[in-house]
Amino acid sequence: MEFNHKPVLLQECINGLNIRKNKIYLDGTLGGAGHSIEIAKRLDNTGMLIGIDRDEEALEVAKQKLNKYNNVKFVHGNHDNIKEILKELKIDGVDGILLDLGISSYQIDEASRGFSYMKDAKLDMRMDKSQELTAEYVVNNYKEEELARIIFEYGEEKFSRQIAKKICEERKNKKIESTKELVKIIESVVPNYIRKQDGHPAKRTFQAIRIEVNDEISPLYNTVVNSINSLNKGGRLCIITFHSLEDRAVKKAYVDSIGKCTCPKELPYCICNKKELGKIINKKPILPSPKECELNSRSKSAKLRIFEKT
Repeated sequence: MEFNHKPVLLQECINGLNIRKNKIYLDGTLGGAGHSIEIAKRLDNTGMLIGIDRDEEALEVAKQKLNKYNNVKFVHGNHDNIKEILKELKIDGVDGILLDLGISSYQIDEASRGFSYMKDAKLDMRMDKSQELTAEYVVNNYKEEELARIIFEYGEEKFSRQIAKKICEERKNKKIESTKELVKIIESVVPNYIRKQDGHPAKRTFQAIRIEVNDEISPLYNTVVNSINSLNKGGRLCIITFHSLEDRAVKKAYVDSIGKCTCPKELPYCICNKKELGKIINKKPILPSPKECELNSRSKSAKLRIFEKT
């Protein structure tokens, strides 16, 4: 199985994690292990790397790539459950966490997974194949208003209402089962001039449905806060986002975690009792260099934010 994943902002993440060879680090989005290999290289036998991924195929590939390191624990799970995972491993705290959000190159390239609008496959889009909700269910069962909301909110698609309406019209005649069928529906709605400006007309809708299927946005704020709480003193949290909604959730969780008072200015003293958990290392997100964007088109929308527990 090929799993060609170019890790985004690799050196920036490694620098951001401030790795110490005898400490514990967690990669919550193990994927092709691109980042994890570089973390593992920097640990000695007293250090530990925990690799989490919801995709069992990704885990198997990562195990092969990291097979020469004997201090790696692999977990089939979701980084949203980081507290429970660490509790099960009987680990009180870690010294660094990396979350590379979004979809991996492998998941897009593997046609059978149904993530790509460029390849015909069964509508699936599940990162974790053991879950029940699929893209096929979303497309064929969600109400028109809900489809329109998802496509607009998660895909930032201007033609969300028209696409949702057309999907609902077409599914009355026949169940929509393949990526090709869905692409054809979207193409019939999106005007030609938009394609020249924004690329493939199905890009935004497919992104939106994928986010809905895998519940990528709604738990994110709590995941960030739970990750910060799972750090030991001086530990770092590095998060790479690729979507404005992801970045907004991460930024808000970081700001809330520095203990910024939210009381009205007219109050003589603080009553919100905001607890300071740490500090934001970079006020502005770290972006990939022009060279990285040229070599890896996936990195173009990437933003890295770093938080340190104090």
